[in-house]
Amino acid sequence: MKLTTLPLLKLFAASLLTLPAAASLHAQDWAKARLDASPRHHEYVPLKHGDRTVQAFVVYPEVKSKAPVVILIHEIFGLSDWAKEMADELAAQGFIVIAPDLLSGFGPGGGGSIEFPSQDATVKAVSGLNPDGVIADLDAAADYGKKLPAANGKLAVVGFCWGGGKSFAFATHRHDLSAAFVFYGTGPADVTSITAPVYGFYAGNDARIGATVPATTDAMKAASKKFEPVTYEGAGHGFMRAGEDPTNTVPGNKTAREQGFERLVKLLHEMKSAPKASVSVAQPATTAGKTGAAGVMCHSTSAAATGASM
Repeated sequence: MKLTTLPLLKLFAASLLTLPAAASLHAQDWAKARLDASPRHHEYVPLKHGDRTVQAFVVYPEVKSKAPVVILIHEIFGLSDWAKEMADELAAQGFIVIAPDLLSGFGPGGGGSIEFPSQDATVKAVSGLNPDGVIADLDAAADYGKKLPAANGKLAVVGFCWGGGKSFAFATHRHDLSAAFVFYGTGPADVTSITAPVYGFYAGNDARIGATVPATTDAMKAASKKFEPVTYEGAGHGFMRAGEDPTNTVPGNKTAREQGFERLVKLLHEMKSAPKASVSVAQPATTAGKTGAAGVMCHSTSAAATGASM
Protein backbone atom coordinates (compact mmCIF):
# COMPACT_ATOMS: atom_id res chain seq x y z
CA MET A 1 0.00 0.00 0.00
CA LYS A 2 1.36 3.40 -0.98
CA LEU A 3 1.13 6.29 1.49
CA THR A 4 1.70 9.90 0.56
CA THR A 5 3.92 12.19 2.64
CA LEU A 6 1.04 14.24 4.11
CA PRO A 7 -0.87 11.27 5.58
CA LEU A 8 2.39 9.95 7.03
CA LEU A 9 3.04 13.27 8.72
CA LYS A 10 -0.48 13.32 10.15
CA LEU A 11 -0.05 9.78 11.45
CA PHE A 12 3.27 10.69 13.09
CA ALA A 13 1.76 13.80 14.70
CA ALA A 14 -1.18 11.80 16.04
CA SER A 15 1.17 9.25 17.58
CA LEU A 16 3.08 12.03 19.37
CA LEU A 17 -0.14 13.30 20.93
CA THR A 18 -0.82 9.91 22.51
CA LEU A 19 2.65 9.54 24.06
CA PRO A 20 2.08 11.56 27.27
CA ALA A 21 -1.09 9.67 28.11
CA ALA A 22 0.54 6.34 27.30
CA ALA A 23 3.56 7.17 29.44
CA SER A 24 1.31 8.11 32.34
CA LEU A 25 -0.77 4.97 32.05
CA HIS A 26 2.24 2.66 31.84
CA ALA A 27 4.49 4.40 34.37
CA GLN A 28 3.56 1.81 36.98
CA ASP A 29 3.61 -1.36 34.91
CA TRP A 30 5.93 -2.88 37.49
CA ALA A 31 3.32 -2.37 40.22
CA LYS A 32 0.52 -3.75 38.07
CA ALA A 33 2.60 -6.83 37.20
CA ARG A 34 3.16 -7.57 40.89
CA LEU A 35 -0.51 -7.03 41.62
CA ASP A 36 -1.58 -9.35 38.81
CA ALA A 37 0.73 -12.06 40.14
CA SER A 38 -0.69 -11.92 43.66
CA PRO A 39 -2.46 -15.05 44.96
CA ARG A 40 -4.66 -12.98 47.29
CA HIS A 41 -8.35 -12.23 46.79
CA HIS A 42 -8.99 -8.76 45.36
CA GLU A 43 -12.37 -7.15 44.83
CA TYR A 44 -13.97 -3.78 44.19
CA VAL A 45 -16.77 -2.82 46.53
CA PRO A 46 -19.19 0.12 46.18
CA LEU A 47 -19.48 1.91 49.51
CA LYS A 48 -22.66 3.96 49.77
CA HIS A 49 -23.22 6.82 52.19
CA GLY A 50 -25.88 9.45 51.71
CA ASP A 51 -26.26 10.07 47.99
CA ARG A 52 -22.64 9.17 47.23
CA THR A 53 -21.01 5.88 46.19
CA VAL A 54 -17.28 5.33 46.67
CA GLN A 55 -15.49 2.51 44.92
CA ALA A 56 -13.01 0.70 47.16
CA PHE A 57 -10.29 -1.81 46.36
CA VAL A 58 -10.31 -4.57 48.99
CA VAL A 59 -7.64 -7.21 49.57
CA TYR A 60 -7.92 -10.17 51.91
CA PRO A 61 -5.02 -11.99 53.55
CA GLU A 62 -4.65 -15.76 53.30
CA VAL A 63 -5.02 -16.52 57.02
CA LYS A 64 -7.02 -18.89 59.23
CA SER A 65 -8.10 -16.38 61.86
CA LYS A 66 -9.87 -13.05 61.79
CA ALA A 67 -7.67 -10.09 60.89
CA PRO A 68 -7.30 -6.37 61.63
CA VAL A 69 -8.62 -3.92 59.05
CA VAL A 70 -6.36 -1.27 57.54
CA ILE A 71 -7.80 1.70 55.64
CA LEU A 72 -5.24 2.79 53.06
CA ILE A 73 -5.38 6.39 51.80
CA HIS A 74 -3.79 6.94 48.42
CA GLU A 75 -1.32 9.64 47.38
CA ILE A 76 -2.22 12.82 45.55
CA PHE A 77 -2.03 10.68 42.39
CA GLY A 78 -5.30 8.88 43.16
CA LEU A 79 -5.87 5.14 43.47
CA SER A 80 -2.91 4.18 41.31
CA ASP A 81 -1.52 0.74 40.55
CA TRP A 82 1.10 1.36 43.21
CA ALA A 83 -1.53 2.16 45.85
CA LYS A 84 -3.30 -1.09 45.06
CA GLU A 85 -0.02 -3.00 45.04
CA MET A 86 0.80 -1.49 48.44
CA ALA A 87 -2.58 -2.69 49.71
CA ASP A 88 -1.77 -6.17 48.46
CA GLU A 89 1.64 -6.13 50.17
CA LEU A 90 0.03 -5.25 53.50
CA ALA A 91 -2.57 -7.97 53.02
CA ALA A 92 0.29 -10.42 52.52
CA GLN A 93 1.33 -9.58 56.08
CA GLY A 94 -2.03 -10.65 57.51
CA PHE A 95 -4.33 -7.62 57.24
CA ILE A 96 -7.60 -6.88 55.45
CA VAL A 97 -6.88 -3.73 53.46
CA ILE A 98 -9.50 -1.35 52.13
CA ALA A 99 -8.29 1.36 49.73
CA PRO A 100 -11.12 3.72 48.76
CA ASP A 101 -10.82 5.64 45.50
CA LEU A 102 -11.48 9.12 46.85
CA LEU A 103 -11.90 10.39 43.29
CA SER A 104 -14.90 8.12 42.74
CA GLY A 105 -17.50 10.00 40.73
CA PHE A 106 -15.25 13.00 40.06
CA GLY A 107 -13.52 11.68 36.97
CA PRO A 108 -14.61 12.13 33.34
CA GLY A 109 -17.96 10.50 32.75
CA GLY A 110 -18.52 10.13 36.48
CA GLY A 111 -15.59 7.73 36.82
CA GLY A 112 -12.73 7.61 39.29
CA SER A 113 -8.94 7.82 39.34
CA ILE A 114 -8.37 5.70 36.25
CA GLU A 115 -10.52 7.96 34.06
CA PHE A 116 -8.38 11.07 34.45
CA PRO A 117 -6.41 11.81 31.26
CA SER A 118 -3.14 12.85 32.91
CA GLN A 119 -1.20 12.95 36.14
CA ASP A 120 -1.65 16.71 36.32
CA ALA A 121 -5.42 16.38 36.01
CA THR A 122 -5.44 13.80 38.80
CA VAL A 123 -3.33 15.97 41.10
CA LYS A 124 -5.64 18.95 40.54
CA ALA A 125 -8.71 16.84 41.27
CA VAL A 126 -7.32 15.34 44.47
CA SER A 127 -6.10 18.77 45.62
CA GLY A 128 -9.64 20.11 45.19
CA LEU A 129 -11.45 17.42 47.18
CA ASN A 130 -13.65 18.69 50.00
CA PRO A 131 -12.00 17.72 53.33
CA ASP A 132 -15.35 16.88 54.92
CA GLY A 133 -16.23 14.71 51.95
CA VAL A 134 -12.94 12.83 52.29
CA ILE A 135 -13.65 12.15 55.97
CA ALA A 136 -17.13 10.89 55.08
CA ASP A 137 -15.67 8.55 52.45
CA LEU A 138 -13.12 7.22 54.94
CA ASP A 139 -15.89 6.71 57.49
CA ALA A 140 -17.76 4.62 54.93
CA ALA A 141 -14.67 2.48 54.37
CA ALA A 142 -14.05 2.06 58.10
CA ASP A 143 -17.69 1.21 58.84
CA TYR A 144 -17.67 -1.37 56.05
CA GLY A 145 -14.42 -2.91 57.27
CA LYS A 146 -15.51 -3.26 60.88
CA LYS A 147 -18.61 -5.20 59.84
CA LEU A 148 -16.76 -7.75 57.74
CA PRO A 149 -17.13 -11.29 59.15
CA ALA A 150 -13.37 -11.83 58.72
CA ALA A 151 -12.45 -8.70 60.71
CA ASN A 152 -11.29 -8.96 64.34
CA GLY A 153 -12.39 -5.47 65.43
CA LYS A 154 -9.03 -3.71 65.25
CA LEU A 155 -8.95 -0.77 62.85
CA ALA A 156 -6.01 1.27 61.59
CA VAL A 157 -5.46 3.92 58.96
CA VAL A 158 -2.36 4.47 56.84
CA GLY A 159 -1.83 7.23 54.30
CA PHE A 160 0.90 8.34 51.92
CA CYS A 161 1.83 11.84 50.74
CA TRP A 162 -1.48 13.75 50.54
CA GLY A 163 -3.01 10.66 52.11
CA GLY A 164 -0.57 10.90 55.01
CA GLY A 165 -2.05 14.23 56.01
CA LYS A 166 -5.54 12.77 55.66
CA SER A 167 -4.57 9.83 57.86
CA PHE A 168 -3.54 12.26 60.60
CA ALA A 169 -6.77 14.25 60.11
CA PHE A 170 -8.87 11.07 60.25
CA ALA A 171 -7.34 10.29 63.65
CA THR A 172 -8.81 13.54 65.00
CA HIS A 173 -12.27 12.39 63.91
CA ARG A 174 -12.40 8.61 64.29
CA HIS A 175 -12.13 7.42 67.88
CA ASP A 176 -12.27 3.66 67.31
CA LEU A 177 -8.86 3.58 65.59
CA SER A 178 -6.21 1.36 67.10
CA ALA A 179 -3.47 3.33 65.34
CA ALA A 180 -2.80 5.92 62.63
CA PHE A 181 0.23 5.82 60.33
CA VAL A 182 1.38 8.97 58.56
CA PHE A 183 3.84 8.73 55.69
CA TYR A 184 5.34 12.14 54.86
CA GLY A 185 2.12 14.01 55.62
CA THR A 186 1.49 17.14 57.67
CA GLY A 187 -0.31 17.23 61.01
CA PRO A 188 -3.69 18.86 61.67
CA ALA A 189 -4.06 22.26 63.34
CA ASP A 190 -5.88 20.77 66.35
CA VAL A 191 -4.76 17.40 67.73
CA THR A 192 -6.63 17.47 71.04
CA SER A 193 -9.35 15.04 69.93
CA ILE A 194 -6.95 12.27 68.84
CA THR A 195 -7.30 9.06 70.86
CA ALA A 196 -5.12 6.61 68.90
CA PRO A 197 -1.32 6.51 68.81
CA VAL A 198 0.11 8.16 65.70
CA TYR A 199 3.29 6.96 64.01
CA GLY A 200 5.11 9.18 61.53
CA PHE A 201 7.42 8.23 58.67
CA TYR A 202 9.36 11.14 57.18
CA ALA A 203 12.08 11.66 54.57
CA GLY A 204 15.35 13.35 55.43
CA ASN A 205 15.43 15.16 52.10
CA ASP A 206 11.91 16.56 52.31
CA ALA A 207 12.15 19.93 54.04
CA ARG A 208 8.67 20.93 52.85
CA ILE A 209 7.16 18.30 55.17
CA GLY A 210 10.04 17.76 57.56
CA ALA A 211 9.99 21.38 58.68
CA THR A 212 6.47 20.84 60.07
CA VAL A 213 7.37 17.84 62.24
CA PRO A 214 8.79 19.73 65.28
CA ALA A 215 5.63 21.80 65.66
CA THR A 216 3.46 18.71 65.29
CA THR A 217 5.57 16.90 67.89
CA ASP A 218 5.19 19.83 70.31
CA ALA A 219 1.43 19.98 69.75
CA MET A 220 1.00 16.25 70.35
CA LYS A 221 3.16 16.40 73.47
CA ALA A 222 1.23 19.38 74.83
CA ALA A 223 -2.03 17.47 74.29
CA SER A 224 -0.57 14.32 75.94
CA LYS A 225 -0.97 12.29 72.75
CA LYS A 226 1.30 9.52 71.58
CA PHE A 227 3.28 10.50 68.50
CA GLU A 228 6.37 8.65 67.34
CA PRO A 229 7.97 10.21 64.23
CA VAL A 230 10.97 8.66 62.49
CA THR A 231 12.96 10.44 59.80
CA TYR A 232 14.72 8.30 57.18
CA GLU A 233 17.89 10.09 56.11
CA GLY A 234 18.87 9.94 52.46
CA ALA A 235 15.27 9.46 51.31
CA GLY A 236 13.02 11.83 49.41
CA HIS A 237 9.30 12.47 49.61
CA GLY A 238 7.38 9.47 48.30
CA PHE A 239 10.05 6.93 49.26
CA MET A 240 7.60 4.10 49.88
CA ARG A 241 6.70 4.16 46.19
CA ALA A 242 10.01 5.32 44.75
CA GLY A 243 11.95 2.83 46.85
CA GLU A 244 10.42 -0.17 45.12
CA ASP A 245 10.28 1.32 41.63
CA PRO A 246 12.83 -0.60 39.47
CA THR A 247 13.95 2.69 37.89
CA ASN A 248 14.74 4.35 41.24
CA THR A 249 18.23 5.88 41.28
CA VAL A 250 18.30 7.05 44.93
CA PRO A 251 19.69 4.40 47.32
CA GLY A 252 18.16 6.20 50.30
CA ASN A 253 14.67 5.66 48.93
CA LYS A 254 15.14 1.89 48.77
CA THR A 255 16.61 1.73 52.27
CA ALA A 256 13.85 3.91 53.72
CA ARG A 257 11.19 1.87 51.95
CA GLU A 258 12.52 -1.39 53.42
CA GLN A 259 12.93 0.02 56.92
CA GLY A 260 9.63 1.88 56.80
CA PHE A 261 7.67 -1.16 55.66
CA GLU A 262 9.26 -3.35 58.33
CA ARG A 263 8.38 -0.80 61.00
CA LEU A 264 4.83 -0.40 59.72
CA VAL A 265 4.13 -4.14 59.73
CA LYS A 266 5.66 -4.57 63.20
CA LEU A 267 3.52 -1.78 64.64
CA LEU A 268 0.38 -3.11 62.96
CA HIS A 269 0.93 -6.51 64.54
CA GLU A 270 1.56 -4.93 67.93
CA MET A 271 -1.43 -2.57 67.98
CA LYS A 272 -4.05 -2.99 70.65
CA SER A 273 -7.80 -2.55 70.51
CA ALA A 274 -8.93 1.06 70.19
CA PRO A 275 -8.04 3.02 73.35
CA LYS A 276 -10.64 5.13 75.12
CA ALA A 277 -8.14 7.96 75.45
CA SER A 278 -4.51 8.50 74.62
CA VAL A 279 -2.40 9.77 77.53
CA SER A 280 1.09 8.81 76.38
CA VAL A 281 3.66 11.57 76.10
CA ALA A 282 5.08 12.14 72.65
CA GLN A 283 8.43 10.54 71.89
CA PRO A 284 11.30 12.61 70.47
CA ALA A 285 11.84 12.39 66.73
CA THR A 286 14.46 9.86 65.67
CA THR A 287 16.37 9.31 62.48
CA ALA A 288 17.36 6.26 60.48
CA GLY A 289 20.05 5.78 57.88
CA LYS A 290 22.62 8.20 56.49
CA THR A 291 22.39 11.40 54.50
CA GLY A 292 22.30 10.90 50.74
CA ALA A 293 21.02 12.37 47.48
CA ALA A 294 17.58 13.92 47.45
CA GLY A 295 14.72 12.07 45.81
CA VAL A 296 12.03 13.52 43.58
CA MET A 297 9.03 14.74 45.53
CA CYS A 298 5.81 12.88 44.87
CA HIS A 299 4.14 16.12 43.75
CA SER A 300 6.61 16.48 40.89
CA THR A 301 5.08 16.18 37.43
CA SER A 302 8.31 14.53 36.26
CA ALA A 303 8.07 11.77 38.85
CA ALA A 304 7.22 9.04 36.39
CA ALA A 305 10.35 9.69 34.39
CA THR A 306 12.83 9.85 37.28
CA GLY A 307 12.31 6.71 39.30
CA ALA A 308 9.71 8.21 41.62
CA SER A 309 6.71 7.30 39.53
CA MET A 310 3.16 8.17 40.45
